[in-house]
Amino acid sequence: MSTLTAPRPRNRQRVGSRTGAQHGSNRLGGYSDDQAGTTREIVCLPGAGGSRLVIDRDADTLTDWRLVAHLAPDEPPENARTVCDLYLADARRSSCRHLCLEDFQLTPFAGPSQYAAGVASLDTALLDSTGHVYRVREVATRTSFRELRWTRSRHPRQEEPFDPLTLRHVVARLQDYEPARAVTTAALVVHKHGHFVSICRLRAELECVTRSRIVLNRGLREAVEREMARGEVSMSQIALRCGRVKHDKHGNQSGETSWLRRRLGQQAESGEDGPTPWIHTDVLALIARKGLGIAPREIELG
Repeated sequence: MSTLTAPRPRNRQRVGSRTGAQHGSNRLGGYSDDQAGTTREIVCLPGAGGSRLVIDRDADTLTDWRLVAHLAPDEPPENARTVCDLYLADARRSSCRHLCLEDFQLTPFAGPSQYAAGVASLDTALLDSTGHVYRVREVATRTSFRELRWTRSRHPRQEEPFDPLTLRHVVARLQDYEPARAVTTAALVVHKHGHFVSICRLRAELECVTRSRIVLNRGLREAVEREMARGEVSMSQIALRCGRVKHDKHGNQSGETSWLRRRLGQQAESGEDGPTPWIHTDVLALIARKGLGIAPREIELG
């Protein structure tokens, strides 16, 4: 299954009024938005060329339409319900963009999905740069029951033997949240009514990764490296803008570049074996805004 959504041009007209009800809809599910105090529903609407739009909207006013997925014409109809189930199980539902009129004119083709959970499968195996395999499996515990866990192969290009590890470790090794987070969501959906395997630990790991204020620093590191490649700024200048100042024996002032490199994952902290892939969101925001002059959301991977 594959989905595609168009890039969002500036000043596109949003869809989200009762006039949109003229499109025949098929209700797939719903949920309560506790923060907004509203009830929302997931519907499937016909799109261009036989495609289908999976949409999240306010169930009472039929406004505030958000695009969950745009299914290609050759995809089976049941994929819409699968996407809905994965979406409802995903704590990041608010990340979907608003629906636009152009979405009804676009015919998607098989390609990368904006909503990654829509293409994830419990059987998906992931590889890191060293060739180690990461997969969700049923793992035996010290007691009699089994639980769903992320695992990592002990040897490159081999699936077994393997060791269990957390979703956070998988994300750190891959230096990206997706598709590991989407695979986790798919696994939880598949086993949500199961009685023979526990998903408690895996669900807690997903919530931890989703809610944590400690996030990946790769996007920030790449942004800094791009600016430096253009010759527009130096590491010292970025550190100075962030208020990280050092002085040499002559009193000359410069930026504390070692602090910046540690935050970017280019240099290890004292006593650590290697650089960390993580950074606190407050520090990321400081370096993005003060050091680079860009909005943090432009470089956040989550």
